[in-house]
Amino acid sequence: QTSFYGRFRHFLDIIDPRTLFVTESRLKEAVQLLEDYKHGTLPPGVTNKEVRGENSSAIIHPDTNETIFMPFRMSGMVVGLLLPNQTLASTVFWQWLNQSHNACVNYANRNASKPSPTSKFIQGYLGAVISAVSIAVGLNVLIQRANKFTPATRLLIQRFVPFPAVASANICNVVLMRHTELEEGIDVLDSNGNIVGSSRVAAKHALLETALTRVVLPMPILVLPPIIMSMLEKTSLLRSRPRMVLPVQSLVCLAAFGLALPLAISLFPQMSEVSAALVTP
Repeated sequence: QTSFYGRFRHFLDIIDPRTLFVTESRLKEAVQLLEDYKHGTLPPGVTNKEVRGENSSAIIHPDTNETIFMPFRMSGMVVGLLLPNQTLASTVFWQWLNQSHNACVNYANRNASKPSPTSKFIQGYLGAVISAVSIAVGLNVLIQRANKFTPATRLLIQRFVPFPAVASANICNVVLMRHTELEEGIDVLDSNGNIVGSSRVAAKHALLETALTRVVLPMPILVLPPIIMSMLEKTSLLRSRPRMVLPVQSLVCLAAFGLALPLAISLFPQMSEVSAALVTP
């Protein structure tokens, strides 16, 4: 976890789609095996490689030890944002659905060491939805009124509208949902994992890194698929089989998502250091 490559490999496991379908009994086996490893009581014949293959952090919340609801684990996604020829209604719908899913994922994977009131969650959700829909609709209207663009160019540009809308909404969501951390600070741990106080500097640092991650994250997901799909849709295969567009686009988005998400969330370590002088007991 101290190196980018180590974090990248870790998060590849976290976003593994197979974690969506792990049974309760299999999860208990994985948790027990990891506990046995920590206490040096591994059953005979179990190797370190088998232990490394177990990953419960994608399913169990680290603060609450509760199982994260399946659709809101890190391996879920919404692909409808990149559908071509979207109407005003479909743009609003997909932006709302995406931000609703993001809000649920954020809540399910939140830092629960300092619980926030439900009102903060609702405030962040509404702010993200309003900003995403407003930016997406506004940009679409501007593009439609741009007479200098050919229909093909207009369609290509419209495919990139989701990125600024989602990136702006993500920042809005982070700021609205977690701004109380800037006032109260977040818990700070010593080398043994014991809470020694709180720090507003650490909160500012964490919020900045989170916001940067939320800008980088949608970049490959919402930029690469439009480029790839604009080329694939010109092929005879998709021209003759228009029903194949959505399945193919889903696969392209899945590939982009599988690359972008671990890269983005690996940029910064999950645990950062702060000077003891900046900690309030």
